[in-house]
Amino acid sequence: MSTINKTTFKVSQMDCPSEEQMIRMKLESNPQIKYLDFDIPNRKLDVYHQGNAQEINVELGALKLGEKLLGTEKAETPIAEDETKQKKILWWVLYINFGFFVIEMTTGWISSSMGLIADSLDMLADSIVYALSLFAVGGAISRKKKVAKFSGYFQMALALLGFSEVLRRFLSSSETPLFQWMIIVSIFALIGNLVSLWLINKAKSKEAHMQASAIFTSNDIIVNGGVILAGVLVYFLDSKWPDLVIGGIVFAFVMRGAIRILKLSK
Repeated sequence: MSTINKTTFKVSQMDCPSEEQMIRMKLESNPQIKYLDFDIPNRKLDVYHQGNAQEINVELGALKLGEKLLGTEKAETPIAEDETKQKKILWWVLYINFGFFVIEMTTGWISSSMGLIADSLDMLADSIVYALSLFAVGGAISRKKKVAKFSGYFQMALALLGFSEVLRRFLSSSETPLFQWMIIVSIFALIGNLVSLWLINKAKSKEAHMQASAIFTSNDIIVNGGVILAGVLVYFLDSKWPDLVIGGIVFAFVMRGAIRILKLSK
């Protein structure tokens, strides 16, 4: 292994795969950068590079993620983990997320549940991030940015439609959703996310995108629990309000995800 510079950055707003992808797409075209080592839980980034760190600092600054240069030292370039196993696991996670997007979207409309529809879009948001991570390997930066831009606007449009539907149902005498569908489908989605988390943890990878995927999936499990709780409250209260509240909250997460994906296209 060759000895090069290792510059450590504190990136305060780096808390999910979207920020990781933003940084990768911004820095990977720099020929001086040899390796990026992300520590998302601690919001740190180690950049292994040749030359001066100032140019890297300027490029990171353009993303406005609250970066701070902590220091530079000599280090050996780390050996990257075998990506074959990681990709296989991420493909499975992508299939699970996209599959439940279709299932929850369909059953959400059938049961008139905004909670299920919102959760389906959250699954779609995850699928987009995983797909970008997988398809980005070896691809041209311009192509990645075009895909990110289309995906972000598409997801944002769906979120806005969802918000408008939640508002319409708040203001109208819409029917109470079928709580049975909400609870049963969300339980299956919860199982799907638990399987995804198990697959990710099974890899025992220290790579950032795998750790970030685990964080993303853990958040999805919380959302699934929220929809299940809303279904239970719909049953006991015989009211549509719990479903609309959880739907509005999840749509806000979907909109936040869309904005982050759009940042990848800049």
